[in-house]
Amino acid sequence: MLRPKLVASAAPRKKLIRRTDRDYSQPVRLGFQLAFLALNLWIGMQFYQWVRWAESAGAALAVARPAGIEGWLPIAGLMQFKYVLLTGQIPRIHPAGFFLFTAFLLMSFLLRKSFCAWLCPIGTLSEYLWKLGRSTFGRNFVLPRWLDRPLRSLKYLLLAFFAYAVFTMSAAAIAEFLTTPYGLIVDVRMLNFFRYLGGTAAFVILGLIVASIFVQNFWCRYLCPYGALMGLAALVSPLRITRSEPACIDCAKCAKVCPAALPVDKLVQIHSAECTGCLECIAVCPAKNALVLAAPGKRAVPAWGMAAGIALVFFGLVGYAKLSGYWDTQLPKQVYFQLVPTASEQQHPLPGE
Repeated sequence: MLRPKLVASAAPRKKLIRRTDRDYSQPVRLGFQLAFLALNLWIGMQFYQWVRWAESAGAALAVARPAGIEGWLPIAGLMQFKYVLLTGQIPRIHPAGFFLFTAFLLMSFLLRKSFCAWLCPIGTLSEYLWKLGRSTFGRNFVLPRWLDRPLRSLKYLLLAFFAYAVFTMSAAAIAEFLTTPYGLIVDVRMLNFFRYLGGTAAFVILGLIVASIFVQNFWCRYLCPYGALMGLAALVSPLRITRSEPACIDCAKCAKVCPAALPVDKLVQIHSAECTGCLECIAVCPAKNALVLAAPGKRAVPAWGMAAGIALVFFGLVGYAKLSGYWDTQLPKQVYFQLVPTASEQQHPLPGE
């Protein structure tokens, strides 16, 4: 007896409709990263020269204090942000920190966690450390899920600690803190931490560098409270990485390049706080319209739109602060001559104590 031949049914393979447009997102993002890194290096060098001038009581070459250094004081920025919300007044001590903090927070609200992937100098260094590790050793290590998830909670615990300390302070307490000797030169104390780096601190920093070579974005993914705050703001961002299932060919290239290890190839939209809007998934996707950065109404936002939005927010707020006279901290040089040489000796309890 002849038996009918059984043929296994298989789902039809999706036809690849290749993209015809060239993706410029990664060269543009690299340009932003390098420009902001160079800006911060210039600010750091000028600030160091200014500190040396203040330590010499004016005997060294006089330079202006770069107010942009206040962008490295996120806790002070959070304090000032609360002060402005409570009083409607912009503080006169370290006001640039308020505007930079607000700019970065607004970027995350409007444009995903773009500060981390497009501007943050630490994020830039972290990214190229793990890329160095991949090119040198052929791979990066992925921590198992049972370890990855608890470690990711650390940055939120650190954020909760600082947020609790700040939000328990009244407006009067914040104003008092900013005008104490400690508050006036907290930026100098930050510099002195690196100028006179102790053995334990150096060992910890070296450990973070080594970990960042082998694990993608180790600091950003597990320990950065600033990034945690930006991620929470990005949860309500109107922009989403959106995948079209009909156009997707299931090659999974997007998931492989995602620095946050998100399953981009399996989701219709990315809602995660870990998404930095780096657009690497879109850049690597070979299928036309399979992946886009979408605004409400499913309107695609091109890479130049993301870049323009970041530039508009940053230069808009910084420009307003400078034109309105709220950028620089105005203190007599005699105050700096007195406080800067003894910066490491100034003590103050943690905010909220």
